[in-house]
Amino acid sequence: MRARIVHRLTYRYDAPVTLGEQRLCLKPRGQGFQRLLEHQLTVLPQPQRSSELLAASGDEIQKLIFIGNTNKLIFEASSLVETRPAPSLHCCFDGMEPPLPYPRGRLNSDLLGALEGWLPNGQHEPSAIDLTQEALLGCNQQMLAFLHQLLELIQDRVKYTQRHVGPAWPAGRTLRERIGSCRDLAMLMVVCCRVVGLPARFVSGYQLQEPAPERYDLHAWAEIYLPGAGWRGFDPSAGGEINERYVVLATSSKPELTAAVSGSFTGPPGTNSDLNWSIGFNEEPTPRMETDANLIQAA
Repeated sequence: MRARIVHRLTYRYDAPVTLGEQRLCLKPRGQGFQRLLEHQLTVLPQPQRSSELLAASGDEIQKLIFIGNTNKLIFEASSLVETRPAPSLHCCFDGMEPPLPYPRGRLNSDLLGALEGWLPNGQHEPSAIDLTQEALLGCNQQMLAFLHQLLELIQDRVKYTQRHVGPAWPAGRTLRERIGSCRDLAMLMVVCCRVVGLPARFVSGYQLQEPAPERYDLHAWAEIYLPGAGWRGFDPSAGGEINERYVVLATSSKPELTAAVSGSFTGPPGTNSDLNWSIGFNEEPTPRMETDANLIQAA
């Protein structure tokens, strides 16, 4: 799939404010099963300084510094992205996927941070452990069967709903409320996979839906590290593996680090801000690879 994505965010303030540092996750991933062909960021007012950094996850993050006062802040990111399907997991393992739970000692130490629990002592919430154990039953400790069983249980136990305000809920709250947004369901799957020794992280990005909704919003899902297949995406809101119609913006073991825009402002007491956004998709044909017969020479 090849698509032009235009993501615009407009912040308006009811009094002039001074902007603090702004951290942006608006540049799509440019590696793996996704290629970034073009990217342009427009910012008003113009920042005094802009710098890019490579996050721990490998994603490109942009930091902006402003001077002066303003009553509005506008970001517009225009990106041309090309995605392709990942190889079938059944082909990757050919029936030989490692059994669960996966031993921590066999993982690259770089992945251990994606196994931590949410509780202060690093442990996982009991309700998430219970759901994980239920998903393991009847799967004969097989990795792929566990993942599909877990997706079914999440869909059965939690009703999906949109929620635009607030961080992702802890897994225990999502299970207790039996309702959650895409980011809540994503974190629930992340935690359950960590319980059985599979590194997992939160993903923020876009899903190009068919048919198109009245209004696009950011979407969230999980990436699970499967030894032998690498990082692979699963969407508990949709109940399956991701496909080429998903576009990754940012990943992290901590969902708050994937926010499209995070920053601060200072102004008169009681100053309020208002956010409006729009996300537009325009799917484009993928150019065909043509071979020039004149360049082919007989051996």
